[in-house]
Amino acid sequence: MANPPVQFDRTPPQDEAAEAGLLGCVIANPDVVIDLAVEKGIRKDSFYFPAHQILWETILEMRDKLKAIDPVMISSRLREKNVFEDIGGIPFLQRIVEAAPIAVHAESYLEVVRQKSLMRNIMACAQEAVAKCYDPDRDVDQIINETQTTFLDLNNLDGDQIWRSWPGLIQTVAREINDQADNKRGILGIPSGFSEIDRMLRGLKPAEMIVLAARPSMGKTSLALNIAENIATGVGDPERKPRGVAVFSLEMSAESLVRRMVCCRARVSASKIGAGFLAREQHESLMKAADELKSAPIFIDDSGGLDVADMRARARRLKNKEDIQFIIVDYLQIAHCAKYAKESWQREVGGISGELKAMAKELDVPVMVLSQLSRAAETRDRTGVPKLSDLRDSGSIEQDADVVFLLRRPARYPDDPNYEDKTLAIVDIAKNRNGGVGPIELNFFDDITRFDNRVAAPQDMPPGNESYAL
Repeated sequence: MANPPVQFDRTPPQDEAAEAGLLGCVIANPDVVIDLAVEKGIRKDSFYFPAHQILWETILEMRDKLKAIDPVMISSRLREKNVFEDIGGIPFLQRIVEAAPIAVHAESYLEVVRQKSLMRNIMACAQEAVAKCYDPDRDVDQIINETQTTFLDLNNLDGDQIWRSWPGLIQTVAREINDQADNKRGILGIPSGFSEIDRMLRGLKPAEMIVLAARPSMGKTSLALNIAENIATGVGDPERKPRGVAVFSLEMSAESLVRRMVCCRARVSASKIGAGFLAREQHESLMKAADELKSAPIFIDDSGGLDVADMRARARRLKNKEDIQFIIVDYLQIAHCAKYAKESWQREVGGISGELKAMAKELDVPVMVLSQLSRAAETRDRTGVPKLSDLRDSGSIEQDADVVFLLRRPARYPDDPNYEDKTLAIVDIAKNRNGGVGPIELNFFDDITRFDNRVAAPQDMPPGNESYAL
C-alpha cells in the first residue's frame, strides 16, 4: 500500500542511520539481504530519505536485470539515470558502504526501518481520515469503513504473514482427521442440519463461499433461513452447540424474516396469522417457537442498498464482538460495489462476488450468498432444470464460489417427471471444490416455508421433522 499524501507538523518517525545501515548490508551481501528485505515487506517508501529511496529502487532494478551489485556498478547505474550527483555522489555512496561493511546486522536494521515505515503509514492513514471528515460529500459510515479497511490493510505490509508454517499446517490437518475419525460422521465444517447436504459437503467449511442460486420464488431465502436456524440452535451438531449467524437481508425487513422464522419453526402458516384464524394450539406453538428462537445467536442487518465494502466491515466488527460462525447474504444482485459502480454491471457483480469471497477467507467462516438464475433454464426446456452457466450477470460468481447449490422445485414445472410430488425440492450441488457433486432431495412445505430432510435419522432433524420424514 502506498503512503497516502500527508502533511506532518513534526518530523515523522525515521532513522537515517538504520536506513543507511540496511542499504550498506544490501551492498555488502546483495544475494541474501535483498530477498530478506523484500520478504519482510521493505519497499521504496519504507525509506524516509529520498536519496535512500532512489538507491533502493536502483538496486532492485539492477537485481531484476541480473546486474552485478557493487559500489562501482551502482554508481555507474545512478549516473546513467542522471541522479548520482543529486543524491550526494561519491561521498553519499561511500557513507552508505561504510555504514555496514558486513551484513550480520541486516535484520536489526531492517526491523527498525520497517517499524518506522509502519508508524508513518499509521499517521498518514489517520490524517487521511481527518481530511475525509471535512468533505461534505462523505458519509460517516463510509469513512468509518474505509478507515477501518485501510488500517487493517497495514497488516499486509508485514512479510512475516506471507508464508504459512508447514508443521503448523500439518498439525491442523492431522487434528481435522482425528476429529473426523472420532465423530464417525465425516463432518469437517459446521453441520447445516440437513443430513444429505452434510454428507456431500462434509459440513459448511470455514473460508468457503457457498452460492445458493435459483429462479424467483423457489425458496432460496427459506432454505438459507432454515440453515441459519439449524446452525444457531445446534441442529445436526452432536453436542447441539449453537453458533452465531449473521444475516444481511438486502431485500426483506428484519421483522419479515423473524416472522417467517417463527412461523416456520412453529409450523404455522403466516397467512393464518394475517387472516386472524389461529387455533389455541397454533398460538401456543407460535409463542413457544418465539421463546426458543429468542436465545438463538442470530444477527440481522436489513440495511437496503448496502455496499459490499460496508458489509465486509460490519461482518468484521460482528465477528470480533460476537464470534459469528456463518454468514448469509440475501442476495447478491441487489448489493452494490462502489469501487466498480461506474463500470459495467457485470464488472460490478464480479467485484461484489470477489469481495464476498475475500470476506469468507478473512473471517474464516462459511459465507452463503443467494443469487438469481437467468431465464435460460426455463427457455431451454419446460422442466426448468438449471445449469451452472445460468448464474446471472457474471462468470465471476461461478469462479469465486467454492460450492454452488442450484435449487428447483419440480412441482412448478408441469413437464417435469416429478411434477406430482408437491413437496419435492431438489438441491443440485453443481460445484463442490472439495468434494462430490450431485442432486439432493429435500421436502419443502410451501405454506410454512420450511425445508426438511427427506430421509434422515431423528437426531439429525429439527424439532417437528419426524412427522414429515418419508
